[in-house]
Amino acid sequence: MTYILAYDVGTTGIKTCLFRIDTGIQMIGYASASYDLYTLEGGGAEQHADEWWDALVSSTRELFAKDNGVSAEDVSAISFCSQMQGLVLVDETGVPVRNPMSYMDQRASEEMAAGIGSGFKIAGMNARKLLKSLRITGAVSASVKDPMWKYLWVKNNEPDNFARARWWLDVKEYFIGRMTGNFVMTRDSAFSTILYDTRNGKESWSRELCNMFGVDIEHLPPVIDVTDVAGTLRSDKAQELGLPEGIPVFGGGGDATLIGIGSGCVRTGDTHIYCGTSGWVSTIVDKQYVDTNTMMASIIGAQRGKYNYFAEMETAGKSLEWVKDHLALDEIGVYLETNEITGSKEHIYSSLYEYMSEVIERCPPGSGGVIFTPWLHGNRCPFEDHNATGIFFGLTLDTGKTEMIRAVTEGVCFHMKWMLECQEHKVHTSDTIRFCGGGALSDVTCQILADITGRRIEVPESPQNVGSAGAALTAAAGLGVIADIEAAGELMEVSKAFVPRKEYSQIYDRNYKVFKDLYNSNKHNFAAMDASGTQHRKEGDE
Repeated sequence: MTYILAYDVGTTGIKTCLFRIDTGIQMIGYASASYDLYTLEGGGAEQHADEWWDALVSSTRELFAKDNGVSAEDVSAISFCSQMQGLVLVDETGVPVRNPMSYMDQRASEEMAAGIGSGFKIAGMNARKLLKSLRITGAVSASVKDPMWKYLWVKNNEPDNFARARWWLDVKEYFIGRMTGNFVMTRDSAFSTILYDTRNGKESWSRELCNMFGVDIEHLPPVIDVTDVAGTLRSDKAQELGLPEGIPVFGGGGDATLIGIGSGCVRTGDTHIYCGTSGWVSTIVDKQYVDTNTMMASIIGAQRGKYNYFAEMETAGKSLEWVKDHLALDEIGVYLETNEITGSKEHIYSSLYEYMSEVIERCPPGSGGVIFTPWLHGNRCPFEDHNATGIFFGLTLDTGKTEMIRAVTEGVCFHMKWMLECQEHKVHTSDTIRFCGGGALSDVTCQILADITGRRIEVPESPQNVGSAGAALTAAAGLGVIADIEAAGELMEVSKAFVPRKEYSQIYDRNYKVFKDLYNSNKHNFAAMDASGTQHRKEGDE
């Protein structure tokens, strides 16, 4: 019987999970802690590394303060599943030289324009650099949010901070460095820099690309597999965490890599959809594909020789959080006051999201003709536009908040369908799709996704914890507790399934067509609003 401590490092919080792995996998303990995402003028998005660490420490101590029947001394390994494409520049001791930049940061438009936007172009990018990048890595840094442009932004705008940088790390690699004193990147994190040569199985950092884009290759750390041991837990950090020193710390993986594994998608052709703060569609493929027109590429997976053909949207669950805070929250107050409920609202509904689900279920499919675009922090795929914003389209005198709340959920699902269809241009996606993340906790959302996509939707056990489960399973493979990562798929069970209701297809097909047209019809308006300076304001501005 093996116990593995797995950290799921998200955009606004960390989930610390304890798993037991023998003939199956079971989460036997859980704690969480939150931290802030700081949005800045010009599209900046940063976090504080010490807030990350404090959340990790407090959640770890809380987990083992509970009566889980397992002590800290029983832990065999530590592993991570983490947000990806952040930029954490640290000095030689591992201390960040500036605040980490989130994957959502989009300040580096000038760096991207200078780096790949000039000269003879293909798909809006410098042809020579585009083709060279595709040849070497199988992908291209085509988004302003890609970490290379953030790196160059610091180089150009904060030369003193840049001069103190020794290592370029991603988020989980920062934690690994702080725990072990070793600075590494896993293969998936290395690939996300789009500076990693993937040709012929002889993977390495590309000096040619680093020179072409102005990146110091000495900033790039050694690369390991997700199942490799990165180091062992140092004594001082063990004391902070309340754990014994010497526990092996595995490389783990990014969320785009491990959530699929935790949902049971481990074979070529398996497709999963994730709805957390961000959202994506991912299909396992056995070769690298790229589609610069829809901003999709095959990213390195946890298994050698397999890739995740990946399409991402920035604000999936974040859109649902927005509607909770700005449309549903006051309605909850009215409901509770009207019904003279005393004490916690959990006496009636376990959460605001559960209440929202019940409200949405009472609203007919199609939201009374209201359509919402979930582009609350720009968009990445199938179009890259940091100016894009959310729209409520089709409001009438008959529209109420119920229709608007449902329209947000349908809008997220419409965007998932759009990305799914774009993937079909290159690969065959699976007829049955695993749905995971916090959005999969709602049966109503699951059914809407099935109705809109026309696919059977399966939900794994604890869909909000599949990332940490994937981290635990990769560590188990590294320990030899399971044969390999593909064997992990046999351990993951499905809890629910939803089939499309064909009687609603005509309504959804009509709304979906309009949904897709809303971007092309308004992209010039998005640009005009951004140019006027009305979209991006400093935090605290009125």
